[in-house]
Amino acid sequence: MTVGTITLRYFDGCPNWQVARTRLQQAMEQLGRAAKLELERIESAEQADLLRFHGSPTILIGGIDPFAIHGAPTGLSCRVYRTDAGMEGSPSVDQLVAALKERS
Repeated sequence: MTVGTITLRYFDGCPNWQVARTRLQQAMEQLGRAAKLELERIESAEQADLLRFHGSPTILIGGIDPFAIHGAPTGLSCRVYRTDAGMEGSPSVDQLVAALKERS
C-alpha cells in the first residue's frame, strides 16, 4: 500500500533533517508501505517565505504538514518537535507512523 509522496524540506545548515529522513524510513518500514520520498533543499529566506517553510526539517505528506503550528514563523531555522522524549529536532517514529496512517 502506498501513501503517496512525502516531501522532506530542509536547509543545509540544519542537521536534523537527516534524523527525520531515517525516522521516516523506519516509520514506512513499520507500516509496510511504500512512498516516494522527495528531498527539497530550501536555499534562501525568500524561498522559505514563498513556500511557508517553518524550519528544518518540515515533512509534507501529500502536500500537508501534519505537524504544522498555526502562526509559526517562516525562515531558515531548525525546527523542533514536541515528542514523548521531550523537544527534539524531528518527530518520533511513532508520531510519523500516526501521521502516515492518518494521511493514507
